[in-house]
Amino acid sequence: QVQLVESGGGLVQAGGSLRLSCVASGRTISRSAMGWFRQAPGMEREFVAGITWNSGRTTNADSVKGRFTISRDNAKNTVYLQMNSLKPEDTAVYYCARGNYQVTIPTTSNGYDYWGQGTQVTVSS
Repeated sequence: QVQLVESGGGLVQAGGSLRLSCVASGRTISRSAMGWFRQAPGMEREFVAGITWNSGRTTNADSVKGRFTISRDNAKNTVYLQMNSLKPEDTAVYYCARGNYQVTIPTTSNGYDYWGQGTQVTVSS
């Protein structure tokens, strides 16, 4: 079993920044790709960013390219999402998830097996 706990969400003005963290416990995540997803009210959960097990490659959704950066520290069993230049449309609950692969970064939910409970990000205009 893997437990994932997100933190770092909150209320921020448009143009501001937040850094989300996802700490894993139980089994290690160091051999797995990791991803961040988000879900806004009334919307489907969508892929935001992903990273391979050794940080060799990252992938971002087009909507966040140039603004969000995913990173990880395997020694700390932690994944981060640095979010800059936030927009009101970034408002959502953000989830981290453990991928089913090492070097493939799935962009759909079925490519991930463990999920955190989510952290709310609200961007005011």
